Amino acid sequence: MKNLIILTGMSGSGKSVALEALEDMDIFCIDNLPPILIPKIVELMETTEGRMDNVGLGIDLRGKELFDTLVSELEKVQDNPHINLKIIFLDTTNEKLVARYKETRRSHPLDHGMNVLQAIQKERELLDELKYRAGTIIDTTELKPKELRARMFEEITGDGDGGFSVNILSFGFKHGVPIDADLMFDVRFLPNPHYVDALQPYTGLDEPVYNYVMGFKETNIFYTKLLDMIRYLLPQYLREGKSQLVIGIGCTGGQHRSVALAERLADELREYYDFKIVTEHRDALIEGVRNEQN
Repeated sequence: MKNLIILTGMSGSGKSVALEALEDMDIFCIDNLPPILIPKIVELMETTEGRMDNVGLGIDLRGKELFDTLVSELEKVQDNPHINLKIIFLDTTNEKLVARYKETRRSHPLDHGMNVLQAIQKERELLDELKYRAGTIIDTTELKPKELRARMFEEITGDGDGGFSVNILSFGFKHGVPIDADLMFDVRFLPNPHYVDALQPYTGLDEPVYNYVMGFKETNIFYTKLLDMIRYLLPQYLREGKSQLVIGIGCTGGQHRSVALAERLADELREYYDFKIVTEHRDALIEGVRNEQN
């Protein structure tokens, strides 16, 4: 039996996060698919083996001129004995959606001569029948991205992310590289707080050092690229069956730059993923520096 998952719902309810979660489960995903192409996807699923056994389709009102055909196309799929159809509908309160659109400053797909609230109310009317047909409705009003990911894993697999964990290790190259790191990044090219007298006694766990490190353009360019790569790699390691990933971030002494970046990376990854993410600062206190948090 082939599995077809339709992921839909209110615009701004977290479909991109949910779709990423499906991809992390090795489900072949297509976003913003016009409903009239669903029969072609079903045909491909029936005639190919392997990659098309599990397919997720993200469908919303961005293709609104074609959306009217969705219900009829889904009825055809439901009658197909070779396809197991699952419809997941993401919902959020109007108030929360309005707040999200204001935060992101993005326009609503139906925002043509209407204010945001009116567009949301109109979308809710258009999606009413589809919501009724959904086998699963997930209220994302109070869910963080990592909580939505966990909910998607539970819905599809009956489990979360298993026992997978990420250890982000800061270290100093002058004290030796960690032998257990799967990935290693050298941040010695960034401006060094060690040469600022007022910052020498502290570590990257302290706010003055952290703000100093993050205050440079090159730091933020590097961090954006680092986060993007790590988020791409994590699902690959999950698919491989790896139970732990150790990410090493090194600077000269392991007290300032590497510590600050390790903490930032861990904090942001926790917003996306529900598995265990820990930091270890191997050399932060090796030369007797102080830390206001200890």
